[in-house]
Amino acid sequence: MSAAQVAHPVVQLAAEGASDHRTLIITLFAVFVVATLFITVWAGRQTKSAADFYAGGRQFTGFQNGLAVSGDYMSAASFLGIAGAIALFGYDGFLYSIGFLVAWLVALLLVAEPLRNSGRYTMGDVLAYRMRQRPVRTAAGASTIVVSIFYLLAQMAGAGVLVSLLLGITSDGGKIAIVALVGLLMIVYVTIGGMKGTTWVQMVKAVLLIAGTLLITFLILLKFHFNISDLLGTAATNSGKGHAFLEPGLKYGATGTSKLDFLSLGIALVLGTAGLPHILIRFYTVPTAKAARKSVNWAIGIIGAFYLMTIVLGFGAAALLKPDDIVASNKAGNTAAPLAALEIGGGAGSTGGAVLLAVISAVAFATILAVVAGLTLASSSSFAHDIYANVIRKGKATEKEEVRAAKWATVAIGIVSIGLGAMARDLNVAGLVALAFAVAASANLPTILYSLFWKRFTTQGALWSIYGGLASSVLLVLFSPVVSSKPSSMFPDVDFAWFPLENPGLISIPLGFLLGLVGSLLSKEEPDKGKYAELEVKSLTGVAAH
Repeated sequence: MSAAQVAHPVVQLAAEGASDHRTLIITLFAVFVVATLFITVWAGRQTKSAADFYAGGRQFTGFQNGLAVSGDYMSAASFLGIAGAIALFGYDGFLYSIGFLVAWLVALLLVAEPLRNSGRYTMGDVLAYRMRQRPVRTAAGASTIVVSIFYLLAQMAGAGVLVSLLLGITSDGGKIAIVALVGLLMIVYVTIGGMKGTTWVQMVKAVLLIAGTLLITFLILLKFHFNISDLLGTAATNSGKGHAFLEPGLKYGATGTSKLDFLSLGIALVLGTAGLPHILIRFYTVPTAKAARKSVNWAIGIIGAFYLMTIVLGFGAAALLKPDDIVASNKAGNTAAPLAALEIGGGAGSTGGAVLLAVISAVAFATILAVVAGLTLASSSSFAHDIYANVIRKGKATEKEEVRAAKWATVAIGIVSIGLGAMARDLNVAGLVALAFAVAASANLPTILYSLFWKRFTTQGALWSIYGGLASSVLLVLFSPVVSSKPSSMFPDVDFAWFPLENPGLISIPLGFLLGLVGSLLSKEEPDKGKYAELEVKSLTGVAAH
């Protein structure tokens, strides 16, 4: 944060309000961290086998897994990024909420049950069932790790913004130290607790997040006498944009490029969930396909209620705060929800405001820790199970060696995430997550759907689809305005952005599907129709599922 930003009165007051009650804030953070570490150690003692580490022993009920899935899904992007996007761009920011929610229907209808029936621990299990094991597992592992790291960037950026606001940390070094602390905690959660510890942490976090969001939503509605029209009208007036704030086009629609960007974002959000590794592995933690289906139903209900409340959070922040105040605190708008909590509790300097700011920020921090644990577990599991056990050791690794490899992979992924998260600390977290969705939908979803539903699909098709979708989406992101050319970019002072869209989904997702199709049709390999028939029966009925 620049000196000019620190000097801004609202940011100063927020920092001073937090400073006056810093003991309370640090205590709340410490209580959550200690409580979750206790859960992690307790779960770690019950983790005896690879099935315990990867899938929590498949002992969770549909409701428990639904709660954990929603905990995994409602990330810093949901709580901080969407509220900020709505507060700054009104209707166009609200489209994130819709996209994230609709995506669950795709996951429920196409992926959840067949995947649970067909796999064991990772996405690679499903792909390798009827393909050549080593190349397909290598590709699946690489894709999982890249998608997870993109998603981790958003959580790390959110953590840096949140804690620096609360503790009045303005130096880049201080923010990087916060990102490093989050990385260290996530390494501890995963290496000690495995899937059992991570699942319980996510369940606790989901309850806290819903409760905290419900509280702020109630208080904002109370201030406007539960009159939604009054709330929206005040937000529109306060935004300085007038009625345009409540109509499409403020962020997406001013130019032809921004309209295409909106289309690209929409496709990525709706299709991305069904390809997210940390969501896919959650379907393996339940004992039956019926429980997997039930867990998705619970998740849709919980997540739906949450995203409805993000609308009140975002428009409430716009009604209570000036856009300049939000941008001065964080130029991507990530602190809109905590600043709204401070304002609704009585404003800077008030005990009520400081308490509410501390509670909401502690909940957001809990959200970040739980999601990074889930992401790290997904990527380290894929490395250990797909790449180490089945490619490097050719299926000869013991369960103990496999789990040890997963723990070392957790450390490596944690270090990479800390480094990249430090560079991404000023980007909007919802936008970063949308990139992860685009990469997942480009590389993972085509391959999963073709494997489950197309008998002509071959190993070559799978490799073309995964590597082509992965390479195209990552390459387009690197040369997009997200990385360079704009004040809000990762590197604002340089310009090498030749791709005009901020989200690559419009190009890379169809390309992923096309490459899978063309690669299979051009392949000389004869698909194993017997294996496909087996997979079809298994995915649809659950017969012989692990």
